[in-house]
Amino acid sequence: MKTVKISEVMDSSGVAFGTSGARGLVSAMTDEVCAAYAAAFLAVVKQSFNVTRIALGTDLRPSSPRIAAACAAALHSQGIEVDYCGALPTPALALYAQNQGIPAIVVTGSHIPFDRNGIKFYRPDGEITKADELAIADAVVELNTVSGELPAVNSAALEQFVQRYLDFFPAQHFAGMKLGVYEHSSVARDVLRQILEGLGAEVTSLGRTEEFVPIDTEAVAEIDIQRGKDWATQHHFDAIISTDGDGDRPLISDETGAWLRGDIVGLICARYLKAKKVVVPVSCNTAIELCSAFETVLRTRIGSPYVIAVMQNNMMPPPQPYPVNGGELSNPAIVGFEANGGFLVGSHFARDGRKLEPLPTRDAVLPALAVLAAAREVNGKVSSLMQGLPARYTASDRLQNFPVANSRQLILELTNDPQALQRYLAPGDAKQVDCNTTDGLRISFDNGEIVHLRPSGNAPELRCYCEAASEARAMQLVHTVLARIRD
Repeated sequence: MKTVKISEVMDSSGVAFGTSGARGLVSAMTDEVCAAYAAAFLAVVKQSFNVTRIALGTDLRPSSPRIAAACAAALHSQGIEVDYCGALPTPALALYAQNQGIPAIVVTGSHIPFDRNGIKFYRPDGEITKADELAIADAVVELNTVSGELPAVNSAALEQFVQRYLDFFPAQHFAGMKLGVYEHSSVARDVLRQILEGLGAEVTSLGRTEEFVPIDTEAVAEIDIQRGKDWATQHHFDAIISTDGDGDRPLISDETGAWLRGDIVGLICARYLKAKKVVVPVSCNTAIELCSAFETVLRTRIGSPYVIAVMQNNMMPPPQPYPVNGGELSNPAIVGFEANGGFLVGSHFARDGRKLEPLPTRDAVLPALAVLAAAREVNGKVSSLMQGLPARYTASDRLQNFPVANSRQLILELTNDPQALQRYLAPGDAKQVDCNTTDGLRISFDNGEIVHLRPSGNAPELRCYCEAASEARAMQLVHTVLARIRD
């Protein structure tokens, strides 16, 4: 038996909480470190819930099964039954845990580089909060066993996830649509095909690989931008669908192979559901407010825990299960989404008598299906969904291998030095009209353009988001700002 302080584990290993779970280098995520985190999570969640069983899942990173086995060993040693759901999308595991009323642990590094991984935790009532993260960091645990074998896979979680969408969208709703699925190493690749074909679409597999590929839906690589265009030209798709590594962030193209920005995908999905309240991070496109589709738009720090917290605080009046009184929603009709496209359902929704239960964690499948369904309601072209939206375009990229400490120091200097801010961030002679420090440094200029810098919460990267009146201008602005900082 060994006594372990999580705070000391964090300091010595560098495995720590970011915007979405505890993450670090695979080399630092030893069996003991991972087992300690699992034991600490169990200790914290048991303070509020009676826990006898925990759901466990992984993505397709080569390191994930070993990390999951370490977590399972720690849980088994404390008398907890491990309900192992295998490799599956993070939202599928979250949905299963929600329906079962049990906690969950998913081993995933999402989109971060191959040499890293992570562990994400769910209480029986949803994602852990920032307060839970602090409690885990302060925990002291006793470790007995830190390695072992994984149990047999329970397929129920995947089956429930597939059925969620086959039940909400009409049968054969996508009949006649020709879709590509960019599979790469996404853990959602097979379930995505199953759902799309179950709804009647003709699906073509693209780019499948057994080597892990860290797809970042906020900063799509040049090679994937070109692949989208080439595939669309070759196959004449109605759209191409993909996700990041763990299936909680969508990547969707129109019929030309041009990838849609995640926050625009979220806007379309929220509008399709007829949401009244929308919660988004400060980095999302201002078209969300300018389109006038929603009664309320609330802005938060970046990260799903912040989005969820604001959603929960705005759930008054208490939600009713489904539309009543002639079809009018009597619940808050609240959703959240992020700039990466991950979509969170905070209340009950219904369309044409078909019901959708809440799922307050990032999901890539619902927004992809909603975009396709919305396109069917116009002329079948995804590009048509852009018509009528305000001419606001966002681009983003990042400087990799840029230590978080350096990012924070740079942002502090720019915040305190107007001349440096003008030199590094200003588009030409434009002048600053607003400074938002909700998360990083977001500057609005008098020409209508926006520049936003922030350290990544998951990796040593400096992220840059820019908004302008055209896609080309937004991309140019991102490249200019990052080049100034790099040089």
